[in-house]
Amino acid sequence: MELKSLPLFPLGSVLFPEGELPLRIFEVRYLDMVGKCIQAGAPFGLVSLTQGSEVRTPNGQEAFAHVGTLATITQHQSPQPGLKIIHCVGAQRFRIERTERLKHGLWIADVSHITPDMAVSIPPEMAACSDALRHVMTTLAKASESQAAPVSNPTQRWSDCAWVANRWCELLPIPLALKQKMLELENPLIRLELVNDILEKLKLV
Repeated sequence: MELKSLPLFPLGSVLFPEGELPLRIFEVRYLDMVGKCIQAGAPFGLVSLTQGSEVRTPNGQEAFAHVGTLATITQHQSPQPGLKIIHCVGAQRFRIERTERLKHGLWIADVSHITPDMAVSIPPEMAACSDALRHVMTTLAKASESQAAPVSNPTQRWSDCAWVANRWCELLPIPLALKQKMLELENPLIRLELVNDILEKLKLV
């Protein structure tokens, strides 16, 4: 399935399916984009920056990964003029087929959807990944009173390779390029195996 003229939001982060991300929007190009998305009930595409900064500069050049995630706005508020605070949830991954930069600096793209991860049960030898994640998320949830906390996902699937691997990718202090590589992997079991290797090196499992 293809999606035409999807507005893009290049950021120094990676959004995984079912992941949660709060954002403060103040650039005109993104205020306009977010306003239209809210009005239409439509998503935008979040892609990770490979060059440039999140805030547009006169001489800055932006480059970004060609695989991203649809972001659905679930909460929004405007505490003052020129500022929107939104809360997003990751939906389906996509691959960019064509990009265009509009006059006011907003990127749009024609994209094709990437097939969602298959449901794969976690093998017994990696069950510790799930157990450790449950402990970490429970601890974080108790420490935070914010409803927008990144651990508040209501559809927790502790036995699913993709869900557990994705939540670890959000939490672990790993380079952006590695998170992007994890997002692009088509096999959720391989993604979890890589996460398990990192956890073992960090002595978290």
